[in-house]
Amino acid sequence: MSLSQVFKALEQNEWIDIPKGWLQGRTIYGGLIASMMMHKAVVTIADPEKHLLSTSVTFVGPVQESQARVTAEILRQGKSVTTIEVRLWQDDAVQSILIASFGAQRESAIQVHQERTAPDYAAPETLSMLPRHAAMPQCYEQFDVGWAEGRFPCTGSEKPDFGGWFRFNPEKHENRVFTEADLLALMDIWPPGVLPMFKTLSPASSLTWHVTCVHPVQHQLLDWFKYKVFTDFASDGYATEYAHLWDAENRLIAISRQTVTVFA
Repeated sequence: MSLSQVFKALEQNEWIDIPKGWLQGRTIYGGLIASMMMHKAVVTIADPEKHLLSTSVTFVGPVQESQARVTAEILRQGKSVTTIEVRLWQDDAVQSILIASFGAQRESAIQVHQERTAPDYAAPETLSMLPRHAAMPQCYEQFDVGWAEGRFPCTGSEKPDFGGWFRFNPEKHENRVFTEADLLALMDIWPPGVLPMFKTLSPASSLTWHVTCVHPVQHQLLDWFKYKVFTDFASDGYATEYAHLWDAENRLIAISRQTVTVFA
């Protein structure tokens, strides 16, 4: 089942069969879960004039490769901003929660442009792609992830953090208009910033995830994007980090902040 088919099913029903090919260890890839909830939010609000401003996701528990229920409730619908909560249920328990705010553009005299400058990475075709092999989570087959700086995961690096280019894998996905739901599915594929410091394969997973959108999503699904992560602090089994995503024209599209659970 393609992402488009998943999204279409969510438009018609609360119940959805989690598609195969997206496993990430003992759970389904968090980016897929977030994208499903985001699409449910978009179709529930059903207002093309309101675009995603920010969203927060809490991954409550592991989601299995089986049937799930996705529910949505509009918490407040104002003239400019609509706030919505979406929940993903499995086995009569909430496994993930998304709260998002969508807003219409307003006239404002306040203009500030201090966003981070995009890194000057070599072209994607010149980079080493994160290898796809049996030790890697299944969900990585859905994407192309090219390392431009920093060490690969689980290489015993003295320092965290990395950056590079990434996109949906053209062998798995047909090109189409890129949506806010696709943004979440794509952006979450980079591992936690501390993973290069791991000396052996050990789990680490997102606990909470907050994304703020800067420039509008006006792209195609197979377009390349840039990513760079910075770890603020890691101790006692948890890490906090932020990351930036730019498009190929070096426009800042989104800013991410995550709390990560670390099992190493």
